Amino acid sequence: MKSPISIRRGAVAAIFIDLQEEHRQDSRYLVDGFAAILANARRLQAAARAHGVPLCHWAYIVDLDTQHRPFHPLDAQGRSAFSDKSDPLTEICPEVAPAPGEAMLVKAEASALRTGPAADGLKARGVEWLVVAGVWTEACVDATVKDAVARGFRVLLVKDACGSGSAAMHQTGILNLANRLYGGAVTDTEGACRLLAGETVTAWQVEGSVPLRFTFETAAGLYEAL
Repeated sequence: MKSPISIRRGAVAAIFIDLQEEHRQDSRYLVDGFAAILANARRLQAAARAHGVPLCHWAYIVDLDTQHRPFHPLDAQGRSAFSDKSDPLTEICPEVAPAPGEAMLVKAEASALRTGPAADGLKARGVEWLVVAGVWTEACVDATVKDAVARGFRVLLVKDACGSGSAAMHQTGILNLANRLYGGAVTDTEGACRLLAGETVTAWQVEGSVPLRFTFETAAGLYEAL
């Protein structure tokens, strides 16, 4: 259902997950509509900075010299098939790169909040809401959102500032999260920017158990209606 929400000033942070060059330059890992996702992420960042909201940026980087991954896919040279530490395409795209003083964090797994001190640091600052953008929706975004909820954060999932390898992968990923986003909400970039500015916005919030029962034919329409 949709209902009006607002976010208390000083109780929100914005996090940006894996907005890296490989998703627009490596033909194996292109994100569908990535240019629009980057533009929306940039709008969110501008709104957050304008209203004193802290920003955290994550990059996914694989170091097989220090990480034991028995089934991890490799390339012909024996390196990680994606996000290898030696690959310059792991750099954050420059238009959404951290500004001076903003946290730039590296993760070695899907979730940005599974390990490391980031979640505790946000809690210590009084953060209750996390505005979430990034890629891939059904992978690293999904894992981060679920860990955020498990840690007691409310998540504002910005659907058009996330993406995946295809529209279908992205849309069903968002719908699956929306079905279980207890305590949080789903909105678009416009709604998220208004919430960061202190306004009240009507946004999707889950009610009951798995209310969005979708099929191949209905998923896109339900996604648009969120």
